[in-house]
Amino acid sequence: MKKMRLLACAAAAAVCCSVLPQFTVFAEDDDMGIVILHTNDVHCGINADDDTFGYADLAAYRAKLEAEGYKTLLVDAGDSVQGDVIGTLSDGSFPLQIMNKLGYDIAVPGNHEFDYGMDNFFSIKDSAEFPYLSANFTDLTTGDTVLDSYKIIETNGVKIGFVGISTPETITKSTPAFFKNESGEYIYGFCSGDNGNELYSAVQTAVDAASADGADFIVAVGHLGTDAQSSPWTSKEVISNVSGIDVFIDGHSHSVIDGETVTDKDGESVLLASAGTKLADIGTVTITDHGISSKLISKSDYTVSEDTSSAEYAAYTETDDFVKSIESEYSELADTVVAKTDVDLVINKPGTDERIIRNSETNLGDLCADAYRSLLGADIAFVNGGGIRANIEKGDITYAEIIAVHPFGNSACLIEVSGQQILDALELGAANTPEESGGFLQVSGLTYEIHTYIPSSVVLTDNKEFVKVDGEYRVKNVMVGGEPLDLNKTYTLASHNYMLKDGGDGYTMFGGCNILKDEVMIDNQVLITYITESLGGNVGSEYAEPYGQGRITVIDSANSASSETDNTTTAPKTGNAGAEVIFAVMSISAALAYTSRKKNQ
Repeated sequence: MKKMRLLACAAAAAVCCSVLPQFTVFAEDDDMGIVILHTNDVHCGINADDDTFGYADLAAYRAKLEAEGYKTLLVDAGDSVQGDVIGTLSDGSFPLQIMNKLGYDIAVPGNHEFDYGMDNFFSIKDSAEFPYLSANFTDLTTGDTVLDSYKIIETNGVKIGFVGISTPETITKSTPAFFKNESGEYIYGFCSGDNGNELYSAVQTAVDAASADGADFIVAVGHLGTDAQSSPWTSKEVISNVSGIDVFIDGHSHSVIDGETVTDKDGESVLLASAGTKLADIGTVTITDHGISSKLISKSDYTVSEDTSSAEYAAYTETDDFVKSIESEYSELADTVVAKTDVDLVINKPGTDERIIRNSETNLGDLCADAYRSLLGADIAFVNGGGIRANIEKGDITYAEIIAVHPFGNSACLIEVSGQQILDALELGAANTPEESGGFLQVSGLTYEIHTYIPSSVVLTDNKEFVKVDGEYRVKNVMVGGEPLDLNKTYTLASHNYMLKDGGDGYTMFGGCNILKDEVMIDNQVLITYITESLGGNVGSEYAEPYGQGRITVIDSANSASSETDNTTTAPKTGNAGAEVIFAVMSISAALAYTSRKKNQ
């Protein structure tokens, strides 16, 4: 394929894919074009199941395209090395080894690439056989970008400029302490200021530089997402405020976007695509004589050839063998049964893939919060919905399933807080309800209502850290142990260091609080201990209701509101307030100790 010559096209194609002008490609007869394969939010989903592909399928599909005459590139839009036991037990190195095996060409760091610590991220970056790109990940001490902003890859005479973009939410959706120095000052940032304009400017600078460097096409690979809570940093907002991008491959919100057209700053069309999560689909962006198209390849679209002489079969078996060799290093521990459950424990709406743990109560949310309160003997316990990551099906519970629920390795803490701080935290967690928020609080020891018809008045910093509540609280009728929340009373609160010490998800109101118990046990061990010791090794009927025990009530209209007097609505709206268990299976204890070595986030 030789250099492209763009020709203006009379009208945009009606199909979802074509958003750029037609062009003529002077190509060899057997050259079909270029396919950019893209993944995002794989979260250690390395193996196929009934609904998703595995990495071996991806390798096979790439080999199939190349056998048909396509030139291929493979990119990832973030959050690949975290999310399951393979990542947790290796600090992300096992998933990275598989990505190296597949021959990724570029990747962008998502917020969860930083979950094992900043030093570990740099180790991952250095071990990758492909570049990590980010136009907005900056060293605040120098003003320079930490990574290259873009990379031009030339294939058969066509220069494609890939621009990387990381979400500014990384600071609060990973662990804020990782981005600070020993004095607690931020030394890394993601261009979060000026209501989005700092990010837009950084991206525009990178796009312009790639264009000036000779790129024929600009493909933005971003970990931004489309959720309202990510505003003003969503992929669509970046597209609308930047010119020169041709294609935007997105991640972060786990969205399934099969080639949506979005208008850029200059009124030009940009193709937006995103492939969901856990390899539910394989994303493809295809460049041919007829234009640029986008298609998500689903399980129903592709099955690996059974022809043992085919290139795709060979690629599948080689990758599958490689993955199995890695799995063998931890499978005995992962498959160990640690407890049982009589009921399905959920983060999704039963019978669907719709996640509800981030905007409503669930039985698994109740269970996780109860585990913290029981272990630490607290009045109240909080667990952020974003920290509860997977369902547990009825039957035996394996160690791997526990890690899938709590893959981060956060550590249990107990602090003293005021009632006002409890109310502020609940208000922050409910600020986006009924939309999702990773900071939505699953609770134990209290009940509360969220009146979603009341607009949120939570004030945040540019990094989305809590400042104050500047209006009426939408959280009302908070009851602690059956009694109304006393704003001036001191309570004991159990959670993990991510929220209580490091300000994760923006929970800065706990900074300076008196710490009674500090990082006493990692999160997955907390859950195992509660089930095995407090529940006798079995989760029973008390957790049967998938929507929980009625601790959180969402009220969507004033007519449905309780007539009871709520003494929290007139409360002073303050900002930041001043202020080992032996297991039956010894191998698990040893592994947990290893896991916790770098997880005191």
